[in-house]
Amino acid sequence: MKLLSYIFGIFISIIIVVYAALFTSIGNSFTKPIIEQNIQKQLALPSKVDKFHLSMDDFEILLELTNNNTLHIVGEYSLFTQNFHLQYNLRLNELQTLTPLTQTPLQGRFATHGEIQGSMKYFIIKGESDIAKSTTSYSLDIKEFSPVSIIAQVQNLDLQSLLFILKQKQYASAQLNLALHFKDITPHHLDGTLNLSTQDGKVNSHVMKEDFNVTIPATTFRMNLKAKLHNDDITYKYFLNSNLAKLSSSGEVTPQPLKLNAKYGVDIKELALLKPITGVDVRGELRLSGVIKGTQPSMKLYGKTNIADSRTSFEAQLKDFAPQTFQAKIKSLKIEQLLYMLHQPHYSDGIFSATINITDTNLKSMQGDVVTTITQGVLDHRYLTKAYKFKSMMPITHFNTKTVTKIQNGVADTKIDFNSNLANLDIAHAKYTLTKNLLESDYNFKVPNLSKLFFITQRDLRGAFLANGMIKKGKDLDLTMHSNIVGGEIDVTLHNDDLKATLVSLQTLKILDMLVYPKIFQATLDGELLYNLLSQKGTFQGKLSQGIFTHNQMLDLTKKYARVDLYKEHFTGDVDAKINKEKVLTSLFLRSNKSSIKTKDAKLNTKTQQIDVKVDINANKNELSITLKGDINSPSYKVDASKIIKKEANKAIQKGVDRLLKRLF
Repeated sequence: MKLLSYIFGIFISIIIVVYAALFTSIGNSFTKPIIEQNIQKQLALPSKVDKFHLSMDDFEILLELTNNNTLHIVGEYSLFTQNFHLQYNLRLNELQTLTPLTQTPLQGRFATHGEIQGSMKYFIIKGESDIAKSTTSYSLDIKEFSPVSIIAQVQNLDLQSLLFILKQKQYASAQLNLALHFKDITPHHLDGTLNLSTQDGKVNSHVMKEDFNVTIPATTFRMNLKAKLHNDDITYKYFLNSNLAKLSSSGEVTPQPLKLNAKYGVDIKELALLKPITGVDVRGELRLSGVIKGTQPSMKLYGKTNIADSRTSFEAQLKDFAPQTFQAKIKSLKIEQLLYMLHQPHYSDGIFSATINITDTNLKSMQGDVVTTITQGVLDHRYLTKAYKFKSMMPITHFNTKTVTKIQNGVADTKIDFNSNLANLDIAHAKYTLTKNLLESDYNFKVPNLSKLFFITQRDLRGAFLANGMIKKGKDLDLTMHSNIVGGEIDVTLHNDDLKATLVSLQTLKILDMLVYPKIFQATLDGELLYNLLSQKGTFQGKLSQGIFTHNQMLDLTKKYARVDLYKEHFTGDVDAKINKEKVLTSLFLRSNKSSIKTKDAKLNTKTQQIDVKVDINANKNELSITLKGDINSPSYKVDASKIIKKEANKAIQKGVDRLLKRLF
């Protein structure tokens, strides 16, 4: 309609001027190219005036805007009163050629016709159109070439045809009806009503899948919008109903300056429908309702939702649409349902609850409190076993946790209490600086029964494990750990992937007992381990003191062949190891006052629990070698006592020679 009034305004202005000077057929032929030139300039189109007739009381013009796009105007006028009564017929059969004028890519066709009656200062346009297969009628009051009122009735407009004209994909089909009745459309003096409705709406599932990779079942919808405008205020009621979602809103809006008091409601059966709008890949159902009211500088948002089967309510204070404060209560949210909504694997079941009170949302000065709990937590041991490729089934694991967070000046200080039948974790202060993305935290970690970790370690372990320390994660990762274990102490430092462990006064019998290895040697171990977590390579250097052997097959063989009881001797020595993933090469040198025990590059595979080691024993100058191979818990033995046998044989020969000499002499 604006296009028509704009074109008519140009025509009428030109015609009035021309009529004052030229109104004969000769004058018409002289005026025609001038009009054509001005129209081309104003419309930025290669328009042509195919027909032009102007007399003292009537005129006719046929304008070809572009090929197959024409405007025909014919009517009467009064040169002196400047009144006119015109009929027009606009046929746009190739909208795509009008882009310089419309500034929007269009295609297809539409036509409109009607009459214009009035004067230069005030006239009325009445017409009909078939745009998008609709039956449309309209009436505009134009004052000084600006619309002041409008009445329009659009019936059965075809949405697919409209999308085609606008060069949009056929996302949906529907029949649209629109009723406009505005007595006044002057800015800040609006007075009128609007009623927009759709019927027989259907979502095109194929196009939604093709464009957004969203699978939507057959979806029908209908919509209705009613609005009353008075001055700057709008009172409205909106409702959208489909078999997938229901949206509703009602209230009062003042656009400039913005003032809002509105209710809203969302009931979505399948959240995947929102992916084209939000870009967020979520699924499942959601019910949300609430109120938003206030002005742009100060607005409050209230709401409640059933997300993940929870009872959740929230409140936010907004300034220029940005949250300034935020409060929320989340009750009985189901973790498994939330994981489903986020397209995450089913890691766990459990009930999550939270109380959130953020009084300042600015990252640098953030203030607030957050309390969260998880109860009835159960890890999905079957899924986790498969996902992490554990060689044995993870045990059923129950857990619960509580966190209490206090936020001051942009630093969140969190206390964590996590308990399960596998391990417990307590943190007194986990401090996270929001602006620096920096975490600094203490921790206390306890595994009451190491045997339950077989699914991770793939070896039997005994006893408990307790550790405490600090962790710092910013640009780098730094961790410390201290543990009183196996009769001594272990201190660990970790910088990114580089680990250093210092061992003090560890008792070997307790180590062997924890590792469920044969308890053959009792001693005190001190040492240092250097290890890279990424490459899984490292070295160990240690010292053994106050060592004595317990009864074992190796020393029993020594006693048998060397006739020396090493059980009575005390040993000290050194142990070195090179670690390359699961392969360990160990060298050991033990010594007492009379004897020594050596191994060099003894092979141990921690994954297969296989050993291959040669032990050289010097028992009071009696040399013996024992080779152990196979499973570390029950290896096969091979004894090399040739040096002892040779020594004993030499002794026997010497005794025989001595006896023979005595008899001879």
